[in-house]
Amino acid sequence: MPGLPITAIIELAVAAALVVFGVWLQVRGKREDATHGSQGAVILIVIGLIMAIHGFGLLEYRPSGSER
Repeated sequence: MPGLPITAIIELAVAAALVVFGVWLQVRGKREDATHGSQGAVILIVIGLIMAIHGFGLLEYRPSGSER
């Protein structure tokens, strides 16, 4: 069965949940104070994006032909 391994799928699901929760937290914070956002929300979004990049395998080392 080709495709992503189950661990990568779980990692992508957690990453999506972090991004969605971070966006929700940011929007909720804007309603309470229109001049400031939430640092925690931004951190959650960034961590979620990094996890998504890792889940897709974009951070894996792939040696070129001359390095083998």
